[in-house]
Amino acid sequence: MSDDLIILLKRLIDAGVEFVLVGGYAGVVYGCNYVTKDVDICFEFSTANLLALQKALSDLEPVHRMTPKKKKLQLTKDNCGDFKNLYLATKIGQLDCLSFIDGIGDYEKVRKSSRMIQVGKIKMRALSLNALIKSKKKMNRPRDMEVVKELEAIKKLNGSNNKNQ
Repeated sequence: MSDDLIILLKRLIDAGVEFVLVGGYAGVVYGCNYVTKDVDICFEFSTANLLALQKALSDLEPVHRMTPKKKKLQLTKDNCGDFKNLYLATKIGQLDCLSFIDGIGDYEKVRKSSRMIQVGKIKMRALSLNALIKSKKKMNRPRDMEVVKELEAIKKLNGSNNKNQ
């Protein structure tokens, strides 16, 4: 993982943001070679968690990257209920905050399908290998199906059908 990604994730952890690493970088954790441009997290969309996210990213100039004018991230207690997903660009990388993962479910279900991992000096939750495979299969996009092949090969090499893997 890149240093910027680790910095971004460490900021979230240090701010107390509740999340689970999912998507391409979760695959990288297990040894997948897939390259992705953004960090995907499944995120608890509570007011407190959203405000913690904003605090963690505030000096990184976060903007909504899917809006035409790249609006600045400006969360308040009043507007936090308006969001189900956030697609952000920051000075050090892109961050997608998702409330639901195909094939798994909402944040609570994703959290139950995750495990603690260590990347460098930081610990965080990541979607388990089995759950990641399940979610990629459910999305059924060509690039996801390529990742599934690699993740299944990794699983086979690990020689485990452990549900928590």
